[in-house]
Amino acid sequence: MAESELGIQKGAILMLSLGEEEAAEVFKYLGPKEVQKLGQQMSKTKDVPIDRIEEIAGEVVNMAQSQSALGLDSDAYIRSVLTKALGEDKAGFLLDRILQGSDTSGIEGLKWMDPGTVAELIKNEHPQIIATILVHLERDFAAAILNLFVDRLRSDVVLRIATIDGIQPNALLELNDVLAKVLAGGDKLKKTTLGGVRAAAEILNFVGTTSEKTVLDTIREYDNELSQRIQDEMFTFDNLLDIDDRGMQTILRDVQSDLLVIALKGADEAIREKVFKNMSTRAAEALRDDLESRGPVRLSEVEAAQKDVLKTARKLADAGEIVLGAGGEDAFV
Repeated sequence: MAESELGIQKGAILMLSLGEEEAAEVFKYLGPKEVQKLGQQMSKTKDVPIDRIEEIAGEVVNMAQSQSALGLDSDAYIRSVLTKALGEDKAGFLLDRILQGSDTSGIEGLKWMDPGTVAELIKNEHPQIIATILVHLERDFAAAILNLFVDRLRSDVVLRIATIDGIQPNALLELNDVLAKVLAGGDKLKKTTLGGVRAAAEILNFVGTTSEKTVLDTIREYDNELSQRIQDEMFTFDNLLDIDDRGMQTILRDVQSDLLVIALKGADEAIREKVFKNMSTRAAEALRDDLESRGPVRLSEVEAAQKDVLKTARKLADAGEIVLGAGGEDAFV
């Protein structure tokens, strides 16, 4: 059994061992995916031996013995806990999905479906409608849906995501009845800040190299500057932390020392340590000395130097010498 699955099982047993009030408090700190996975596991957990509870929840075993829900109707327990934690409206979506009740609907309901089902449901909608839906979903989930579209639709949708500068409340009301109550403030509400270049870049980070290139090439034909802005957002200086040591060493061989010093002046300590770690001891000491002795540097100079380092990284990635990130398609075959 995978470690993640075992963890979910343990979490479900612990939650069922707590009182409703305590379990509801825990649920408030979980994200949608975590709530769904944990709730589904709770609904399948029956007749747990007390020694198992003691093993998992040692310090709360007394509470588990006195008010455990394991001997009760777990469906009723889950319904009560989720309603207290999330409110009737939000809990309703989860309960329908977890307890296999009535179908959910609207954008909130889509979050609990698999990507193939969502893609089939929305693929014939106008690309602008699809873009509006996808910006409400988690980035990796949206990317999985995008990967199921044909190239032309995929590129069109990403282009529209990148050019969304806000969504008017009345548009959301028409698109999703679920959001109507949230937006009940009326005409004075400001636009919801969803979409834009950053959203498009975050989604593309998960679609895989082949689809990513096709989408960016298509957008470049429409707007070269926009395509470059999306690409710039997709891989930032902080993402150097995600590159393996061999890849970092390859990058450092192609970056001039003076340029690296300026780029690191505005970098987090974690990135600096990543660089030092992938240099010889003597080179790392020399770089540290240069950083300490270098006076203040303009932010614009730092940003320009960091972009040059990123250009080198992208060039090496295009040549197949390094791998940038881990999302989307497999890195090796």
